[in-house]
Amino acid sequence: MPARSVAVELAGAVYFATASPVWGGGRAFYDPLARGRVLARAHLVTVEQFSDIAAQEMYRAPGADVDLTEVLARGRAALGDGRYETLVRVGCVDGLPLLTFTAPWRLGEVAPHPPSASYVRCLATGLLVTRAWGAETVAAYVAGCSGASGRWSVDAVRDLLEANRFEEPLLGA
Repeated sequence: MPARSVAVELAGAVYFATASPVWGGGRAFYDPLARGRVLARAHLVTVEQFSDIAAQEMYRAPGADVDLTEVLARGRAALGDGRYETLVRVGCVDGLPLLTFTAPWRLGEVAPHPPSASYVRCLATGLLVTRAWGAETVAAYVAGCSGASGRWSVDAVRDLLEANRFEEPLLGA
């Protein structure tokens, strides 16, 4: 588990594209250069934990640490040309670098693909449990992301959140 989790807001946009065989719908990607605001949850993890998560998302064998030299120095590093193989430094939290991984393509360079209900529920719940934003704000945010808009209404996302109501302890709180 992460040592701590906090709510963050980033510049850029989240969009849903490609098809996940696990979730049965579009995957979330981050475009740091797009106009907009991203609601997110940052987790304080070790390099080993980050590397393990990255390996899972990149469909690579776990066990090797990701070399963070380039992303820390330049703000971006390509580990491959596939989805989730681009590392991005999006800022700092409490003096520590805030890193994520995404696709090499930008919003609008790939066709939008609506996310599944289970994926929307997972992402929206992850934002809601930070207690930084209310259900209405989270529902409007997720429903407004490219790929979700037009398929997911604010009411439908809010209904998913209410159907999945539970309390997750805030890590490090």
